[in-house]
Amino acid sequence: MMMRFHKVYHRLSVSLLPSPPPPALPAALEINLRQFASGHLRTQLPSSARRRRSIMSSARSRLRNLAPVNAAAEDVGGISSVAGTAASSTDVADYYEEATEGKYQIPPPAIRDIVDAPPLPALSFSPQRDKILFLKRRALPPLSELAKPEEKLAGMRIDGKCNSRSRMSFYTGIGIHQLMPDGSLGPEREVCGLPEGAKINFVTWSLDGRHLCFSIRLGEEEEEDNNSSKLTVWVANVETGLARPLFQSPDIYLNAVFDNFVWVDDSTLLVCTIPKSRGAPPKKPLVPSGPKIQSNETKDIIQVRTFQDLLKDEYDEDLFDYYATSQLVLASLDGTVKEIGTPAVYTSMDPSPDEKYLMISSIHRPYSYIVPCGRFPKKVEVWTIDGKFVRELCDLPLAEDIPIAFNSVRKGMRSINWRSDKPATIYWAETQDGGDAKVEVSPRDIIYSQPADPVEGEEPEILHKLDFRYGGISWCDDSLALVYESWYKTRRIRTWVVSPGSKDATPRILFDRSSEDVYSDPGSPMLRRTSAGTYVIARIKKQNDEGTYLLLNGSGATPEGNIPFLDLFDINTGSKERIWQSDKEKYFETVVALMSDDNEGDLHLDQLKVLTSKESKTENTQYYIQKWPEKKAFQITAFPHPYPQLASLQKEMIRYQRKDGVQLTATLYLPPGYDPSKDGPLPCLVWSYPGEFKSKEAAGQVRGSPNEFPGIGSTSALLWLARRFAILSGPTIPIIGEGDVEANDSYVEQLVASAEAAVEEVIRRGVAHPSKIAVGGHSYGAFMTANLLAHAPHLFCCGIARSGAYNRTLTPFGFQNEDRTLWEATSTYVEMSPFMSANKIKKPILLVHGEEDNNSGTLTMQVFCVVIIASSMHAKTIQVKKPVRVKLQRAVGVETQSRQMTSMILIIIPYEDHHYDFSCKGPGLNQASYTERVGGL
Repeated sequence: MMMRFHKVYHRLSVSLLPSPPPPALPAALEINLRQFASGHLRTQLPSSARRRRSIMSSARSRLRNLAPVNAAAEDVGGISSVAGTAASSTDVADYYEEATEGKYQIPPPAIRDIVDAPPLPALSFSPQRDKILFLKRRALPPLSELAKPEEKLAGMRIDGKCNSRSRMSFYTGIGIHQLMPDGSLGPEREVCGLPEGAKINFVTWSLDGRHLCFSIRLGEEEEEDNNSSKLTVWVANVETGLARPLFQSPDIYLNAVFDNFVWVDDSTLLVCTIPKSRGAPPKKPLVPSGPKIQSNETKDIIQVRTFQDLLKDEYDEDLFDYYATSQLVLASLDGTVKEIGTPAVYTSMDPSPDEKYLMISSIHRPYSYIVPCGRFPKKVEVWTIDGKFVRELCDLPLAEDIPIAFNSVRKGMRSINWRSDKPATIYWAETQDGGDAKVEVSPRDIIYSQPADPVEGEEPEILHKLDFRYGGISWCDDSLALVYESWYKTRRIRTWVVSPGSKDATPRILFDRSSEDVYSDPGSPMLRRTSAGTYVIARIKKQNDEGTYLLLNGSGATPEGNIPFLDLFDINTGSKERIWQSDKEKYFETVVALMSDDNEGDLHLDQLKVLTSKESKTENTQYYIQKWPEKKAFQITAFPHPYPQLASLQKEMIRYQRKDGVQLTATLYLPPGYDPSKDGPLPCLVWSYPGEFKSKEAAGQVRGSPNEFPGIGSTSALLWLARRFAILSGPTIPIIGEGDVEANDSYVEQLVASAEAAVEEVIRRGVAHPSKIAVGGHSYGAFMTANLLAHAPHLFCCGIARSGAYNRTLTPFGFQNEDRTLWEATSTYVEMSPFMSANKIKKPILLVHGEEDNNSGTLTMQVFCVVIIASSMHAKTIQVKKPVRVKLQRAVGVETQSRQMTSMILIIIPYEDHHYDFSCKGPGLNQASYTERVGGL
């Protein structure tokens, strides 16, 4: 498993251990399982998935939140060699040539040099913790990679030529380093034997750490009828670095639309392949066979959120089956190949810890035109490891009727996993409220357990009953497990201590707190690897002490910022001993993972070894091995500063107050060498995103650390420090609804009050010119931007709204954290929609959207712009043809061309590039002078 930094594209990613299962999230009702609500932690992954899966990518977590990491769809992090291998000058030249042949333009050198900086590698540790992979990637994907055709089916984007999710980024090479006893790295051994130009994905270790498995693809995507763009499966010997194809037959290709491959044992993989008999894709009928008909003959209540890329007709259904159908194949390293099961739309395959069974999930018809594939009929079966059917666990019907209220879930068995501490025991949860969070019932969820192949008549065992929504289990053994539950409406999260092997033991609550109260977060239990490759709670022993201790790894949120810690926690008495804590003054340090779990049994405190990270405002993130009892740290990386021209930028975490008394925070960045007393105020960009809270106290808590390294990726507003802008990053915009009050009922008032407080603070400090403050945001931040220009035009000179939805009446069954329908909260929907106040927008606004956007779509943006223009106001839209998100530079300002697969930064300040006094010592920007200079927008 891998860990991803949430904002930094020059930092590396580390693959090592899974995150412990946290409290449950409210049902997002989305197919994208990476979309989680603020204040909640990531849900547990299946234990078998955590041990044998490919290194997959996620841009969600930071150091202590480990997530799958691979060069997969929607990856935005740049990767290159630790030795400083970057895109070659030829690559860069090709990129710029391609960009300038059309209408894309090159950003100014000050910004281009930062974006061109060599990115750091992704790191992946071996199961035995004795080797590290450095996964490399070219810095610049070509525009042709972004513009590849894709099929929009059942809530997904599919690359038909690769038979995978679309817009996968990729690695260009794999380096292997030995981790020496003193913490240093041995010389790099490059994985060799790969075809020239190989694009690498889904890198994974075998359980014994002796082999790697990954996919590669070749060829130019423009070529027709070329199988080189399909994914083939390769394996590499770790000791020699020599790679070869897994299959001797050249016509076996990977199907990576859903799952891809998984290690069954040290020498065998289970692979999703494209059926050899599949043939050509279905052709779209030239003449429709009849009208499209949708009906609700059962009169069930069907309310769904706004989904994109759904199936539209029978042709789409056939095309979805064509690309998603796989043939499962068992492939050994000795060349033995065996097909198991029949072709089907397999969505996951998980071996049991004892390697005797497989848990196979698939979806099947009837499909739906109103919900994505995550709600299609789902079947879960248990097979033997060689593919013989054992039993059916469930066959869930189409789920079009999941209520829109948060914490609503699908009926029937869900979260079906293997117990990570048992050879072959299955556990799952079942709702008792019909899946409807608005139904009052106790218990709300029940957790069941049963052997993979139970004896006849053996009923499932009830493990625990919950009054909130189930959110996962951390297993230790029959004497200890931690069960998580949460309830979104109240923001409560609870952790239970249970003894799975004892029916007489009474479960007890270990922690009961608000998910919004970051100051009270006790931390998460650290996990250790077992000999079966699964992960369980690490239990710690102290010398001459019979107590049961866990390691709690916490972010350490305080009013001064995050100060991460590691506590030795007595599970029986609740007492804590802080055995490690980050430096408070200069550095920001975190515990990443255990490194001393390569042996079975309990861990001893005096033999503890952990991986930590360390960074500061001016020093890049480095990694260390820290050993007990001396707590001596050995540095294992020495990454250079990625943009030395900004090494002395100024960063400060500031606090200020809203007029209703709510404490607010933001991070203020100033250019290197800037002195407000000598240089005067600067043009300022405020970039933010609103959040909802249940209390003023929680909204005012400090999140983040002033000592974190200011990572600047190609999506970052901090790029504008190079152009001597002041940047107010992430000012809190809390929308608070205490008790039974709905937060959005006062959205506009609270939004404006928060923005006023932020603007007043930067003006008070003398760092921002009052008439040269711009506001911008992405998605819900774009929605915020449009509202601020409509309701607080005195605050900002212009706005940049990127990929937003501006008319909430077109999302009538809820949006963001609003779970009331349009008809339940009509006035709120109308008053919140900037479309309804478009005639009030008097300042220039740039609306940016990908024409192929798979979130809100472009309709509301287009109509919103037409209405603004019709009111004789200044508005302009930029729609990007193929990529979902790109960056470009145009005459209305400065925008930077995309250098990441699916990321975007679009910062446009109207007075830059229009002969405006950039020093901000002249008069402020006014609408008349602006219109005269640029001739209107």
